[in-house]
Amino acid sequence: MGVYINTGNAGFQSSRNDEYVDKSGLIALVNKTLFTRSRFSCVTRCRRFGKSMAAEMLCAYYDQSCDSRPLFADLQIARDPQFEAHLNKHPVIYLDISDFVTRYKGEQIVARMDAELRADIGKAYPDVAPEEGDDLMALLIRIVDSGHQPFIFIIDEWDAVCRENEPGAQAMDRYVDWLRRMFKGGQSQRVFAGVYMTGILPIKKYKTESALNNFQEYSMVSPRKMAGYFGFRKEEVRALAEKYGMDFDELVKWYDGYQIGDEQSIFNPNSVMQAVSSGYCRSFWASTGAYDAVSHYIKLDYEGLRDDIIRMLAGGRCPVDPTGFQNDMTVVRSKDDVMTVLIHLGYLSYDWKESECYIPNREVAGEMVNAIKLSNWNYVAEAIEQSRLLLKATLTGDEEAVARGIAAAHDEHTSILSYNDENSLACVLSIAYYYAGNDYIIHRELATGKGFADLVFLPRKNVSTPAIIVELKYNHGAGEAIAQIRQREYFAKVAQHASGLVLVGISYDRETKQHECRIEKSK
Repeated sequence: MGVYINTGNAGFQSSRNDEYVDKSGLIALVNKTLFTRSRFSCVTRCRRFGKSMAAEMLCAYYDQSCDSRPLFADLQIARDPQFEAHLNKHPVIYLDISDFVTRYKGEQIVARMDAELRADIGKAYPDVAPEEGDDLMALLIRIVDSGHQPFIFIIDEWDAVCRENEPGAQAMDRYVDWLRRMFKGGQSQRVFAGVYMTGILPIKKYKTESALNNFQEYSMVSPRKMAGYFGFRKEEVRALAEKYGMDFDELVKWYDGYQIGDEQSIFNPNSVMQAVSSGYCRSFWASTGAYDAVSHYIKLDYEGLRDDIIRMLAGGRCPVDPTGFQNDMTVVRSKDDVMTVLIHLGYLSYDWKESECYIPNREVAGEMVNAIKLSNWNYVAEAIEQSRLLLKATLTGDEEAVARGIAAAHDEHTSILSYNDENSLACVLSIAYYYAGNDYIIHRELATGKGFADLVFLPRKNVSTPAIIVELKYNHGAGEAIAQIRQREYFAKVAQHASGLVLVGISYDRETKQHECRIEKSK
């Protein structure tokens, strides 16, 4: 065993000693790429989504210096026809780029990295004599030419150098040149049986082309067949909830909501594991230094960005085009670039079929609010505070305060909406009642009784507040809205989910531009 060559299976052993959700099916996908033209894979996903654990799993499976059969015997991969073909059959080089970024600065990084790998790998192959001036690739070519097996190279945090250096910095240019030397040259197919790189960002683009365009890329924007291995699926979280006596619905509200490729329901795995370990749901992002990063990007405030963030905080979706992003967190030139960075960082989810992004869950929404508080978006921070006051006025039955709050939201958000029908009024109300998302699940057009209620606020579990039904009227009185709630028995279904009800009628008169509110409480 070495420092970088054939490092063993201790990392994956630690994962198996703890609660482990079986993601070994990823190995079967990587196996299919070995010794093919698709052997170069770059699999990127946001922090807290299991990148390093996947890299350690691959090391444990391929590493010829250890016996990992007991670690995989009860996992999905053990049932794969190719399980035995590659189990502990390959020399593996494992490199964590972030280790060098923390130890060295600037131009030193690549030189030290190449030298340390050469020294360690050279010890593992004493029969191969390096020549003066050899770099790492030259040494690996000599090893393979001497009759030794091709290598599997696994790189964790591949983009750490890119995240720490500005474009044009010598360290950045030398690192990209090093990657090209290793993986783009004519000898790479002979030297490597497979290469697996993981990090946050896809490979950086130069003009319109990837710096390593021979790599197959799998990302938060385009995960392809690996989508199911980017996080936890719903059935996996349900099993954890049953095992640990957790409320599955609460786990869904806090950590679900990511659409990754064709996977419609992916959970943040780190947050789920921390929740089941601690026994309660809350945001676990703060411990990883989360919202200061997103604050930097939303401070850029490109045209329309503020309105889009508000719309998404209210549960809406926004169009995004990720194709122009250069895969460089220091090169952000447009609102689309900001949105794409936030997708790669996990603050937004991406629906590739609709080319839309949205805030996936309660945990992320809370972190987005924290980021706003750190930014210069005083307007948005004030809107959130007004939303809190609006909910309070609704629950206490202060009709005038609610009417004023809705009118203020109407005035503030005319840049978002054409305010001329009940649907537009519903959109504004969703934004105005953003704060209610802390204690309620908000439904638009919920089937209740004999029709569809415009807005229904159902209390989250373990929350003692009453349910709220809101009916909207355009050019009709608020009293008519209350009457419609009662006539169509909207409360019949809602009453099953709460100990009390608040009925709210809201109207807007287009000629007078006045809002009216009526509130009734029902047990």
